[in-house]
Amino acid sequence: MAEAKKSSYFYALGRRKSAGAQVRVLSGKGNFTINGKTAKEYFSGSEYLLKELTVPFAVVDLDPAKFDVSVSTNGGGASGQADAIKLGVARALVVMDENLKSTLKRADLLGRDPRAKERKKFGLKKARKQRQFTKR
Repeated sequence: MAEAKKSSYFYALGRRKSAGAQVRVLSGKGNFTINGKTAKEYFSGSEYLLKELTVPFAVVDLDPAKFDVSVSTNGGGASGQADAIKLGVARALVVMDENLKSTLKRADLLGRDPRAKERKKFGLKKARKQRQFTKR
């Protein structure tokens, strides 16, 4: 099941807010590297973000210790990058085995979250914030 296609690695792209992540999943020993650092070093302050990275593996009942994941990410903040990586891992698993697509789709892991910061409009202080109205 894990080796549906014969390839050295399976590549996918994930995006969230202004963050992007290029993800490569290959069979290995469970190493998760992000921009040359281990995932634990990269997201050192947040256990929640570390758990988010392995959600696609848990949904399809695959052991993340059997796969090496290499990620190159840029833009955005830690939360946006973690969500971009999660989407990239889910998409790479679909490239690896097409039968996993329905399971990942039901778990809402294959859709890109379109929410992003709204642009500032002319004449306003921020996107929607206006100056205080004075009657007199």
